[in-house]
This record gives sequence, C-alpha cells and structure tokens, in this order.
Amino acid sequence: MSVRHALLALLSEGPKYGLQLRHEFEARTGEVWPLNVGQVYTTLQRLERDGLVESDNAVEEGPQKGFRITADGEEELAAWLRTPPDLSSPPRDELVIKVLVASRLPGVDVHEVVQAHRRYLVQLMQEWTRLKEYAADRDLSFALVVDAELFRLDSLVRWLDAADGRIKRAAVEPVAPARPGLPKIPRKVEVRP
Repeated sequence: MSVRHALLALLSEGPKYGLQLRHEFEARTGEVWPLNVGQVYTTLQRLERDGLVESDNAVEEGPQKGFRITADGEEELAAWLRTPPDLSSPPRDELVIKVLVASRLPGVDVHEVVQAHRRYLVQLMQEWTRLKEYAADRDLSFALVVDAELFRLDSLVRWLDAADGRIKRAAVEPVAPARPGLPKIPRKVEVRP
C-alpha cells in the first residue's frame, strides 16, 4: 500500500491538515489499516520536498499546518492510478515457503502442515464472512476490504488444496529426469493507457 499516493489522493479533494489526513485515510480504507500520525507528517515532509504538495508557511510543524497538492502531485497521482502493480514475480509468501520447506524435511508430514494452515485459513474466512454481513449496508470501504480479503484467503485455500494434491501425486509417480532449464518467469508487462 502506498501511503504517499493515498495522501496525494486525499489532498486532491482540497487542502487538509495532517491529523485530518490520518483520520480520512483510516475512514477511506475501512479502518483496517491504522496509520501512525508520525508517518503522516514524515510522508508529507517528503512529498513537500519532492514538490508534490505545498504547505502553509504561516504555521510551523504541527496539527494546524495545512497541505495542498501541486500540479506535479496531481500528475504523480494520475500516473500511479494508471500503473498496474508489479506482480511479475511471486511474492515471498510465508505460507508458500513453509510448505516448500516441509515438503523436503525428513520426518515432517507435509500433509499435516498443509491441513493445519488450511483449517486456520477457513476459520479466518468464517470470521471475515461475519464481518461482511455486518458491513454489507454500512460502510462501502470496509465492505470492499472484506471482499478483497475473502478472495485472497480463498485463493490461498485453493493453492493449499492444489499443493497437497501435487505433493501426493509426486509421492506416487516416478521422478522425472531434470529438465535442462527452468522456464522463464513472466516479467513486468507495460500497460499503456
């Protein structure tokens, strides 16, 4: 998540104070990502240094210092919104690493490891589903965050199921000879507006 760009987006609506930006950031993100007020002011200082925001010169640092976005800040925000995140290489996901390590450790039942994580993820999905029922008509931002989390958790459960099946099949099938080279992982694709 880019706090820098989220603050630019909030400032694109009009001038705001640092503490106001913190409260609006948390409200707009469904209040699931708390933001330290020190991080807000540090980010605002960097944005000002980079010429993306301007501040009131009448007041020194503090809660009453107002900030507004500059033309360069508007361009930066627009470019960020149009640029897809770089998902070209797999993230270093702790769950994936645990399964990979467990699959090679002697004396470790990898299927037990997979099932322990699967049970935990299903429990989390049930908790998020209860939150979704609560948020359905109350808060659009929170409802969107809940939907994103449910989709993410569902994809992890599906991956665990696929990994468990692949590991079981690999234990039964003869080992294939090593391939001469690994396939290329797709790299960042440039998307033009």
